[in-house]
Amino acid sequence: MIEEQDTRILAHLQRDGRATNQQLADEVGMSTSACWRRVRALEDSGVIRGYAALVAREQAGFAMSAILHVSLERHDAKFVDEFVARVTTRREVLECFATTGDADYHLRVVVQDMAAYNRFLDEFMFRIPGIRYVRSNVVLKEIKTGVALPF
Repeated sequence: MIEEQDTRILAHLQRDGRATNQQLADEVGMSTSACWRRVRALEDSGVIRGYAALVAREQAGFAMSAILHVSLERHDAKFVDEFVARVTTRREVLECFATTGDADYHLRVVVQDMAAYNRFLDEFMFRIPGIRYVRSNVVLKEIKTGVALPF
């Protein structure tokens, strides 16, 4: 169970991961040493998995984004394990979710353009054994994106 002080720390770090320990302690109303210990405990326990920069996708040259709906022929461990192993190695795949419903998996993919997306499908996705279908939804406009949890 995460305590109230931890949620305040996490909420602030999600807004500003570059805050100094002093700034963070001031923001959440703690001493710097207590704040440092709590952040360290959150890191050690895996609640805080790391720190990263939020990069503007299109400005970084990734003009195309798509949501892929993937269904497997069978759910044998062999096919599932191979699919997961291959998908997790691809940098274009930002997220992969095992889901209920018509598709077994939903992937969020980013690439430079339509030609790159076609290569991704032809040279990668369509070569994974055991896939029944891949359906694509090209993202026309991002309405809301985020990674911060709602503390």
